[in-house]
Amino acid sequence: MSKVKSSNIGYPRIGEKREWKKALEQFWGGKLEKEAFLSQIEEIRLSHLKKQKEQGIDLIPVGDFSLYDHVLDTAVMFGLVPNRFNYSGGAVSLETYFNMARGNKEAVASEMTKWFNTNYHYIVPELEGAVPNLVENRPLQFYKEAKAKLNIEGKPVILGPITFVKLSKGYQDNEFKEIVSKFVPLYGRILKELQEEGVQWVQVDEPILGTTLSTEEIALFKSVYQSLHDAAPQVKILLQTYFESIDHYEEVISLPAAGIGLDFVHDNGENLEAVKKFGFPQDKVLAAGIIDGRNVWRANLPNKLSILEEITEIVSAERLIVQPSSSLLHVPVTVKSEEALHSVLKDALSFADEKLNEIAILTKGLNDGKETVQAALTASKEAVQALNESSFRNNAEVQEAIQNLREYKADRNAPFAVRQPLQAEAFQLPLLPTTTIGSFPQTKEVRQQRLKWRKGELTDRQYEKYIEEETKEWVTIQEEIGLDVYVHGEFERTDMVEFFGEKLAGFQFTKFGWVQSYGSRCVKPPLIYGDVSFKEPMTVKETVYAQSLTNKPVKGMLTGPVTILNWSFVRDDMKRMDVANQIALALRKEVEALEENNIRMIQVDEPAIREGLPLKREKWDAYLNAAVYAFKLSTASVKNDTQIHTHMCYSNFEDIINAIKALDADVISIETSRSHGELIDAFEKNTYDKEIGLGVYDIHSPRVPKLEELTRNIDRALQVLDPKQFWINPDCGLKTRGKEETIAALRVMVEAAEKTREQLLVNKEQ
Repeated sequence: MSKVKSSNIGYPRIGEKREWKKALEQFWGGKLEKEAFLSQIEEIRLSHLKKQKEQGIDLIPVGDFSLYDHVLDTAVMFGLVPNRFNYSGGAVSLETYFNMARGNKEAVASEMTKWFNTNYHYIVPELEGAVPNLVENRPLQFYKEAKAKLNIEGKPVILGPITFVKLSKGYQDNEFKEIVSKFVPLYGRILKELQEEGVQWVQVDEPILGTTLSTEEIALFKSVYQSLHDAAPQVKILLQTYFESIDHYEEVISLPAAGIGLDFVHDNGENLEAVKKFGFPQDKVLAAGIIDGRNVWRANLPNKLSILEEITEIVSAERLIVQPSSSLLHVPVTVKSEEALHSVLKDALSFADEKLNEIAILTKGLNDGKETVQAALTASKEAVQALNESSFRNNAEVQEAIQNLREYKADRNAPFAVRQPLQAEAFQLPLLPTTTIGSFPQTKEVRQQRLKWRKGELTDRQYEKYIEEETKEWVTIQEEIGLDVYVHGEFERTDMVEFFGEKLAGFQFTKFGWVQSYGSRCVKPPLIYGDVSFKEPMTVKETVYAQSLTNKPVKGMLTGPVTILNWSFVRDDMKRMDVANQIALALRKEVEALEENNIRMIQVDEPAIREGLPLKREKWDAYLNAAVYAFKLSTASVKNDTQIHTHMCYSNFEDIINAIKALDADVISIETSRSHGELIDAFEKNTYDKEIGLGVYDIHSPRVPKLEELTRNIDRALQVLDPKQFWINPDCGLKTRGKEETIAALRVMVEAAEKTREQLLVNKEQ
């Protein structure tokens, strides 16, 4: 009897205790030789495959593992290395690979941006003038490794050609089809070589199908996948979509592929509705993404099984695969290490390993009957119900406030044209004021002191004294460098979301709940598991202390409600934007507390607004309006001469320029260095009337920028912005940089500002 199969789309790279991250950073730091590094990485990679085999997963992905980023992996597989890295052809070396990702002293890193609407960053391939060539067949290498060393008949994973080109830069829109055509024979060769090795299934990821596509683009999918099928007709292509529903359902399920993977979690019910309405081809397999690959909450398995049973009325068992909605890259590895969590909360969590178990349970329930997994079904339902009925999710005061939001003012007392002269008089800043985004280097000593404090080896006062000493040192450094607006440095903070989550009700943090953000950079997103509320001031003490050390203005530094929302694992029992508004009301009280303590510049960072955009354009306006409202709800109660700042990083801002205006922040700072000033194009096409800092150097690259680079970036911005609008700052916080390079880079930045001011004065006098 043919049975339903289980599958996984992708597994977290980092390891249960971030072993992957540690190996990378030891290698980069010269503490681990190349061969030892590659040996450690292989051990980690194989351990992940073993886990999935032990869980009983039938189709285990191979090739989803990466040393940095899977999009970068795809680029180097095709020899797509920018000229500045002096690539001479052939397989791309490890050194060149990491130089593309991180930059070096001679060349800036490739641009980095968000992977669809997640908090994962990918390296943007550069196609301008490039001639792609298959220099190594990565999926084949990983397939052979799994088979030889673990006897696993893996399912190679590769990013599809249309999504890959869509995510790349360096070509005009009218060249898109031509560029894709250059890659099709190379993908065909990959598949042919996999076919010759005896590979059965190949997962080709095309998440771009979850976005808004034209009929011409859908037609391109048909021709491309027909070519791929013809190149390797014996290989079963599983065309994998995720993160959203697909608009052109009938056309997509008719594509020449053996299987279609659909997201039945983040599709708003649209994929399931389409399956019921239009059916599914009798000659294809449906890979049903039924377990949430992007959030951490335990599934209500009886409900999930019911959905799958509905699907089996249309798709027979031998043509059904049970899997996550997306790669598990976006969730932590395992709940088992979280010993300190409240039992009600812990029982309601499911990380990557637990999700694989949920998939196995559902698959067994379909194959062997519901009664064979009844205990697991009941346990999951009871765990979800216990959290929903707990006091954590039933704060009457918070829920009443959300029901009566009209009582809270969400607009400033006066328009920007009125506020600006009042702020100029209050702060007396020079033309092109210089500042930083917020954080200063968190040295090993800073992290060690925090760890000692958390372990109880330092008293609260001892730790506070240490933070004060660090703050005082960096206030002095800022003074010596010649900055115009200071920050306190955020030495007391681990992460810009975690810090606030630890101080607000309704949040919980894990001990090992790490996920990859970019490269070796891992974050530990908070769990928003209950109603969010303000408990006590969170930033006032440190900011007021820093301000007491100088006559220059010191910015209060907060993380905005939408970023906290988008960088957290959010409860799934209520609307996301209701959660955002709960956070906004809590932050509003913090903003008011800072102002009451004479902190008159307050930065409320929203780097993650764009990443929360729905993939479908028709849904953008509703999301952006709600995001703008939440930001204004948190900031609107201040006086006219209190200056509200915000910061955004690594986004396609032309998509959200109107929302940026609507935030009504007095000053906004935006990354523009890695994208080489391309963001400025958005301001050439759109009028922006408030003050703005376009980050003039890239803090993610381990190099001190040259004066000529910074003056060029500043001059380019001043072609479209009035000097009275323009602030000068790095493109992001400086937490991850070293002390000496930070000081050196900021000195160059201040020198560039001073040089530009002098030139502006000369020009004015002429």
